[in-house]
Amino acid sequence: MKSRALLGLLADGQVHSGESLAASLGISRTAIWKQIRRAMDKGIRIETIRGKGYRLLTDMDLLDQSQILKGLGVRHRSAIELMVLDEVDSTNAEIVRRRQDPATGRIPICIADCQTAGRGRRGRPWQSPRGQNLYLSLGLTFRGSFAMLDGLSLVLGVAVAEALEHQGVAGVGLKWPNDIFVGGSKLSGILVELQGELEEGVVKVVAGIGMNVHMTDAAGVDQAWSSLARAVPERRWCRNELAASVINSVLGAVDEFAEQGFGGFRERWQSRDIFAGKPLVATQGELSGIGRGIDDSGNYLIAEGEELVKVRAGEISLRVQS
Repeated sequence: MKSRALLGLLADGQVHSGESLAASLGISRTAIWKQIRRAMDKGIRIETIRGKGYRLLTDMDLLDQSQILKGLGVRHRSAIELMVLDEVDSTNAEIVRRRQDPATGRIPICIADCQTAGRGRRGRPWQSPRGQNLYLSLGLTFRGSFAMLDGLSLVLGVAVAEALEHQGVAGVGLKWPNDIFVGGSKLSGILVELQGELEEGVVKVVAGIGMNVHMTDAAGVDQAWSSLARAVPERRWCRNELAASVINSVLGAVDEFAEQGFGGFRERWQSRDIFAGKPLVATQGELSGIGRGIDDSGNYLIAEGEELVKVRAGEISLRVQS
């Protein structure tokens, strides 16, 4: 964590002497130099000015647990156990590991600066470069049966969309069942994974949210994508503010979903449906028709001639027919 603290001192973009940095962190000037070299090896641009010290040239947006907690409502702040990590294989996997420890009664939430094995839907890799995006997972518990989870990814989509709109992002769209779009390109994705078996009417899930924030290059991504930096370049985006906004919105939506079910989210989801009225085809090609939104359970409806066909989340994927 010394490297994070060092970058925090340099984040103001001013020149800092090795002596002052060493004094602030309680380490030697040699150790400061080693940390500087390690950061530079990771692609962080730091200028070395002979006789004066170091200046950070890369625009840093460091994750800070205290800043995220400060942005939460009082009720939500007391209800969660927040972990902010420098690096992890997967924030979803970390939630599973943490839940193996004695329960604290709080909702575990994990945010990481970098994922080495991030996952998307159907096991696809999710690009997780360091310092660029938001990688956030929550451990959620519901009372009921598996059936109540049918619309959960859609509820989370609404919550993320509303958080983005609260942050001033216009034109947020939802792609069934779990993607958030801006300007016709994917900005964010949601992965909901069941954890364990149903026990005494209690369902445990891990909900992962990945959001592109600062990323401007994504080699190997085979679909149209965007980031907040691309979509709203005039704004300086702060991942701590975004994380707090997303957590507030998601926890509020989860409480509403647990108490009232999916009904209150249907119209909120449909008003952002990017498939509505468009010719669609299933990825396997066995179904095609016009998008007609979702039903009361979150199934997608496709008009195939005069017939409305229901598509359940997890069965097939849909795309706009070219």
